[in-house]
Amino acid sequence: MYIISACLLGENCKYNGGNNLNEKVMEIVKNRNYIAVCPEVAVGFPTPRPPAEIRDGRVYNIEGKDVTEEFEKGAAIELARAKELADRLGENIELAILKSKSPSCGCGRIYDGTFTHRLAPGDGIFARLLKENGIKTISEEES
Repeated sequence: MYIISACLLGENCKYNGGNNLNEKVMEIVKNRNYIAVCPEVAVGFPTPRPPAEIRDGRVYNIEGKDVTEEFEKGAAIELARAKELADRLGENIELAILKSKSPSCGCGRIYDGTFTHRLAPGDGIFARLLKENGIKTISEEES
């Protein structure tokens, strides 16, 4: 079973109300079991919502509010949902394909917290949690 960022599958859950539909990812999951996830929506953030970035290990929205706890809770909710589905299907979670640069789902590179579109090494909150749980995690750019 795969975990996929919902925005990559065309769900309008991005901070700006849009999506990041990715035809390559759609093709990859066409004949697989998968779960579409958005930790930010799972925790109750609206769509659209203020953009957020990670700075010094904490998540702040553009208004300066620390939303780290909400991001961590959303990540935990989505991991639990994925594990529950995998158990019901009798499958292992083989791979997560997540949205690059996101403060939730970014893998290897995320925005640096200055809201200037500069990238820095690092993982989003959900990507980090998946890796800590032994789940192979890549961005759509690596798929």
